[in-house]
Amino acid sequence: MARGTWYYRLTYLQRWVLLGTAIGVVSGVGSAVFYFLLRVNCEFFLGFLAGFYPPLPEGERRLRLFDGGGLLPGWALTLIPALGGIISGFIVYHFAPEAEGHGTDAVIASFHRLGGAIRKRIPLIKTIASAVTIGSGGSAGREGPIAQIGAGFGSWLASLLKLPVRDRRILVVCGASAGIGSIFKAPLGGAMFGVEVLYRRDFEVEALIPAFISSVVAYCVFCSIPGVGFKPIFHTPTYTFTHPIELFYYALLGLACGLAARFYVRVFYGLRDLFFRRLPLINHLKPAVGGLLTGLLAFSVPGILGTSYGWLQLAIYGQLSLTVMAAIFLAKIFATSFTISSGGSGGVFAPSLVIGGMLGGVLGLLFSMVSPEVQVGAFVLVGMAALFSGAAKVPIAALIMVSEMTGNYNLLAPLMLACALAYIVSGRWTIYESQVLNRAESPAHRGEYQVDILEGLRVESVMTKKVVTVKPSDPISEFVRLMHSTGHLAYPVVEGGKLVGIVSLADVLKVPTDEMAERTIGEIMSRKVVTAFPDEKLTTVLARIDDTGYGHLPVVDRGDPSRLVGIITRKDIITGHEVVRELTRKGEGLPSSL
Repeated sequence: MARGTWYYRLTYLQRWVLLGTAIGVVSGVGSAVFYFLLRVNCEFFLGFLAGFYPPLPEGERRLRLFDGGGLLPGWALTLIPALGGIISGFIVYHFAPEAEGHGTDAVIASFHRLGGAIRKRIPLIKTIASAVTIGSGGSAGREGPIAQIGAGFGSWLASLLKLPVRDRRILVVCGASAGIGSIFKAPLGGAMFGVEVLYRRDFEVEALIPAFISSVVAYCVFCSIPGVGFKPIFHTPTYTFTHPIELFYYALLGLACGLAARFYVRVFYGLRDLFFRRLPLINHLKPAVGGLLTGLLAFSVPGILGTSYGWLQLAIYGQLSLTVMAAIFLAKIFATSFTISSGGSGGVFAPSLVIGGMLGGVLGLLFSMVSPEVQVGAFVLVGMAALFSGAAKVPIAALIMVSEMTGNYNLLAPLMLACALAYIVSGRWTIYESQVLNRAESPAHRGEYQVDILEGLRVESVMTKKVVTVKPSDPISEFVRLMHSTGHLAYPVVEGGKLVGIVSLADVLKVPTDEMAERTIGEIMSRKVVTAFPDEKLTTVLARIDDTGYGHLPVVDRGDPSRLVGIITRKDIITGHEVVRELTRKGEGLPSSL
């Protein structure tokens, strides 16, 4: 979309109310579809096949598609998660391998490294695979799938309207926020989660207002659908915070949740790297192995199957013993790691709430033996938020989401203290490995911090002169081969010695894998090439890269724009920046080549 069209004539408010509303409506409907599909799968796999109907939280009701005993004997319950793993593994690895695991991390990676690009098929594949994984008893949650569903629509909408990459990234955040805000009935928490989860110590402030709009709209759409309603997911008694001495116990809970978050993350990625990735099986079958291990563990601790929200509700009501809560706390960590680290499709938010809630319940019971006034259910609620705060590095979103999901805002002071301590104690460990430290570390914002020194540099001083090119007649598989051998994600297209286009990974991702050997680069390349000239300032080119979103700019002769003389990337500019900064630090002058 060229500048000067209707999109750029809109004010900031008009633009984001329009786009945020569109994303909110679609995400709200998508949440409803995923929610009911998940419930149907749960009724079929656990109920109809195994005769197991796990308890539900107060804010949810059974569909009652099946009643009575199961079709299979009781011991078959241990095999149901493996069956779901087989189905999910085939769907994911056959149609969209990037849909494996917890989708929120993929959304974070797309924001930072892919300009917000998400393949169009991802939302559909993620919806089906996650519904099967969770519905068959896999220990996973709704947050990852719905985040990828909403973000996928935001990315598609940006591509449809041909928006700049900066806006596409914001739309991805809006989509993720809308999905989470709706399906968890937490519009404010969902919006805060979307802007906070991208970084370990920062926020995506530019997306905050658009995320508010999309999240509120999605929440209203989702809750207005018959069978859903506006009632919070969990019901809690009226807890009160009446004496500062209670903060001592909540502080201990926060410290414990921080340590538990470190253990949770280490087990999660340890099993993935040391076991599942080394397992001598094709990827399609690994989720079945994870499901089998989950099923065997559920034979002793059935509370780990699915989201486990119903068991969390029982813990809030004080209806679970200390040993049961301790068993679910430990088993849920391993069951979640088995399910998702093996390649199963699902989120980590629900398991984190259960792990933290059960730990809070255990400590609350112990503290109540010393101080009878301790409210055990309140410790369950605070533990839910605190552990996720540490594991996901989202202290503000965690306390807001749990308050909205429980409809209880009376424990904000204990929540703030416990979440802050858990966040600090958990250190560098995070369940979302694609998070970066802050905006300065993100490729999406790196250019904003490097303008000063670049003012005196020219393109010719840092550009790559030996350019790897492709021809329009080359098969798309040639791009894939070059990408693996050189590591570059875009290549100029040259025909007869003249620059005729450019092809990037974003273009290639739109093509099904089985068609890459047959279709040519000329079919998918961009013919309107954004270029740079050798004598331009790097500040000008960096602004062009940020504005257009093209990370690779061919450098052409100013007298003959069809003659390619080099290529410049954001990495080249950063390298030039580092060289100059180092010379400046040493007090040396700039070399003549610069």
